[in-house]
This record gives sequence, structure tokens and C-alpha cells, in this order.
Amino acid sequence: MLENLITSKTRIKLLLKFFLNYQTTCHLRGLVTEFGESSNSIRTELLKLENAGLLISTIKGNKKLYYANTNYPFFDEINSILKKVVGIDLIIEQITSQIGNLDAAYLTGDIAVGKDSKIIELALIGETLDRSYIETLVTKSESFISRRIKSIILTSEEMMHYYSDKPVLLIWKSDK
Repeated sequence: MLENLITSKTRIKLLLKFFLNYQTTCHLRGLVTEFGESSNSIRTELLKLENAGLLISTIKGNKKLYYANTNYPFFDEINSILKKVVGIDLIIEQITSQIGNLDAAYLTGDIAVGKDSKIIELALIGETLDRSYIETLVTKSESFISRRIKSIILTSEEMMHYYSDKPVLLIWKSDK
């Protein structure tokens, strides 16, 4: 869908990387390895995004680190568009709002680090969640977003244990 608006596949990958999980910081070589593209094409796109104000860079040692400029005037809008493209907005609407005892919902896996994926890994946190009802909601949501959703139900303690050293992206938290 974004390919119709943004013709550079590298730019789309960079926007997903930095704007889905805006706490992400990366350097050029890491992006080259992750994307499997030439350093020149990635460097060119990084400079364009930095010159446009979407990314900020800092020098740490001998590496130039890039991260999303959360003060960019359209940061929230870009983040929202990317969430819609990936299907996160529908997950929030279709799944999290329907589950009564849910404490939080996290994305894990590739999408948590800003890599587009056909599989969305979803960790649902709560003490007494109805697994069969959640599976029904997940199946319904999969048809809307045309992606597979792998869900796992955990307590808060299990979440801290299993994902303490893995990237996660909080997408919903209860007001309780």
C-alpha cells in the first residue's frame, strides 16, 4: 500500500524501522545487514530523511546513530499511518478493546523492531483471559489485515521473564 505513495522500498523500510518503534536507534552497517541492501542506497535515504527532519543522528564512538525525531511536526501522523499499514490499529480496535481483563498488549518479534512481517506476534498480558474468545478475535482480525497473528497470553511476571532481553513494543495499556 505504501509503495503507491513512496516509490523507494528502502525509504519505506527505514520509515517502518524508525517510526513504528520510535525508540529504535541504528547505524548504517546494522541497517545494511538487516535490509540486505547496498550501503550507498541506505545512506542516501538516511540523509534524505535526516535533511527533511524526520530522523536525527548522533555520533557515538566511530558510529553515526540514527533515530526518529519525535518532535517532527507530523511524527504522530506518520506513526499512525504506519500502524494502519501494518494493521496495529485494527489489532487495538478488534482485539484489545474487546477483552475485559486485559492489562496490556505488546508486539514482539520483527514488527517490534520495525521490520515489516507477514506474521504479527502479539503478547496479551492479564491474569484471567479467555483463550478461546481471544482466538476468535484473532482469527477475525487476521481476515481484516491480511496477516497472520500469533498470540500468546502471559501474566505480568511471565512477560518480564520471557521478554526481558527481547524487543517489545507496547501498543495498548489498561487505564486501571
